[in-house]
Amino acid sequence: MSRILILNPNSSRACTDGIAAAVAPWQFAGGPQIEVATLEEGPPAIYGWREWHAVVEPLCRFIEQQDADYTPPDAYIIACGSDPGIDPLRALTPRPVFGVFRSAVAAAVSRAERFGVIALVDQSVERHLAALRAMGLERRLAAEVALNVSMETLLDENAARARLIDAGWEAKKAGSQVLVLGCTGMAHHRPFIEESVGVPVIEPCQAAVSLAFTVVVKEQGGALPRTPPNPLRALRATAMPVETVTQLVGSGVR
Repeated sequence: MSRILILNPNSSRACTDGIAAAVAPWQFAGGPQIEVATLEEGPPAIYGWREWHAVVEPLCRFIEQQDADYTPPDAYIIACGSDPGIDPLRALTPRPVFGVFRSAVAAAVSRAERFGVIALVDQSVERHLAALRAMGLERRLAAEVALNVSMETLLDENAARARLIDAGWEAKKAGSQVLVLGCTGMAHHRPFIEESVGVPVIEPCQAAVSLAFTVVVKEQGGALPRTPPNPLRALRATAMPVETVTQLVGSGVR
C-alpha cells in the first residue's frame, strides 16, 4: 500500500493531533495510507527564523532515516505554515516533498485572483513573503494579518477564535477573495472562520494532502477512485476542485 508521511516539525503533540484530525477524511479503504508524525527534536512552536533554521537539520535526519527504511513513504509533507527546509529536503530525497504553505497558496490562486493569509505572529509574515516570492505570487497577496498569540492559545478551541474571525474580516476588507490559514495549529478553526467571514478558507495540510494524494496515485500508474466519499468531501473543504488538483499536479506544482 502506498504511504504519505506528514511530519509536524514542532514538538507539540496537540498540534499533531489537530493535523491528524484535519486530514482524517483522506483515510479510506483502497487509498494511500496517511501517517502523521511529530519531530521530537523540534521546538514547541516555530515563531521566528531562529526556530525555522533550527529544525532543518533534524528534518533532514528524519527524512534520511525514513528513506533508509525498507518501506519508505511515497511522499512527504512538512506540516508547518512557513515550509521549513523544503529546498534541502527536496535535494536530499528522490521522493516528493510538499510544503503545506506552498500547497495552500496553490489552492488559493486556483480559486481566486487575490488571497489573504492569517499568520500566527508578525515574524511569520517575512517567511511567508519569501515563499510567495519563490513562487512568483507575492503580487496576488491582498493582505496578511498576524494574530500575535502563542501556539497554546491557538490550539484552544475558543481562546483565539474571535481573533481569527476578526483577522479574516480584516483580510477580506483588504480585497482577499479566499483565505489561507498560515499555521497548522489553526486547523480546527477553519469551518468557523469560513462560515463567519463568508469566503473560502484553505487549511494548508488538507491542501498538501490533496496534491500528495494525486501524485502518489499517479506515479503508481493508477487513478483517483471514482467514488471515494471522504477524500472528495475533504477536497471541497480546501476550496480546491478535484479538476484543479489534477491540473496542478500535471504542471508540477508542489
